[in-house]
Amino acid sequence: MSVLADRDIRVELETGRVKIEPYDPADLQPSSVDLHLDRRFRVFRNNRYPYIDVRAPQPDLTEMLVVEDEEPFILHPGEFVLGQTLEWVELPDDLVARLEGKSSLGRLGLLIHSTAGYVDPGWRGNLTLELSNVANLPIALYYGMRIGQISFFRMSSPVERPYGSQGLGSKYQGQSEPTASAFHEDFEAGRRRAERSERSGHSEHSERLAEPSERRAEPSGRR
Repeated sequence: MSVLADRDIRVELETGRVKIEPYDPADLQPSSVDLHLDRRFRVFRNNRYPYIDVRAPQPDLTEMLVVEDEEPFILHPGEFVLGQTLEWVELPDDLVARLEGKSSLGRLGLLIHSTAGYVDPGWRGNLTLELSNVANLPIALYYGMRIGQISFFRMSSPVERPYGSQGLGSKYQGQSEPTASAFHEDFEAGRRRAERSERSGHSEHSERLAEPSERRAEPSGRR
């Protein structure tokens, strides 16, 4: 895969193959596009559950907060919240993208994602941010501030099944707000696969056990 340069990103945007809305040409960097922070945050409530259970839906685990234009959202040391980009992003079936933080914010102790920096081909939606403060002082975040940058990589060929295709289990396609984890859906799907595999294995084992007795019942052709 090759990283797209600024001129290539511009072409992709002008032809509509890549969509970033809203888009300001001033946000185009040498090999990326700057993205901005939306006003909505999803914060964790620690008084509803004794722990996070990855197997179970926990709809009351988080709640949405919305800040006004000049109102700061205070991210405390050690705190983790979900935010999102102001921009809606769409990718074609032959490009992947990477979301990374801004160096200046990283020097203040702000991380914008834990593991979700990869954007699949075919993606459509606002990008959820996994915001955490690793500094020893609170950090004030503001609606509309530059929060990260997205770069693009051209694949060797278009994918057969872009993100969102039927059967992929794409849980976040079309999201327009900070979206809580839906990992419990993966857990349930994995459990069903394991049950099907177990039933299939049991059936094959039963057939193998039956084969010797069937062979013993066959009359011998030699005396």
